[in-house]
Amino acid sequence: MKLTASKLNSFLFFKLPSAFLCGVRVKFIDNNRCIVSVKHRWINQNPFQSMYFAVQAMAAELTTGALVMNEIQKNKIKISMLVSQNKAVFTKKATGRIIFECVDGYKVQEAIHLSILNGEGQTFWMKSIGTDENGIQVSEMEFEWSIKAK
Repeated sequence: MKLTASKLNSFLFFKLPSAFLCGVRVKFIDNNRCIVSVKHRWINQNPFQSMYFAVQAMAAELTTGALVMNEIQKNKIKISMLVSQNKAVFTKKATGRIIFECVDGYKVQEAIHLSILNGEGQTFWMKSIGTDENGIQVSEMEFEWSIKAK
């Protein structure tokens, strides 16, 4: 079963309802790239009339995690996955629609291949960049994923 944007959005509704209620939605996913959108609204704002950092983190992490889930599903083998660290830089107030994009799918493919090959856990960093409707970067987040073939 291929992982699609609509299947991931259903997953959000049932397994990550806070992200779903805040408006986080997957718009596109393939083997190397994932795009997630979230619009600044009352429910996801901070006291400064911009998007709360945690909402941005949910959307950014989803771009990376969806790529990990996609690759695990393709390999049809049990693999555990966990975020072990994250870093964030905020460069502009996030208002309007914010698009997060991760293009690090190749890193997941390499790590899963190595984990299956040697049976050891692997860690790797993935980056997600958030831009506003004008294409101006509002945040950049990195997540260190830890995976292990069971």
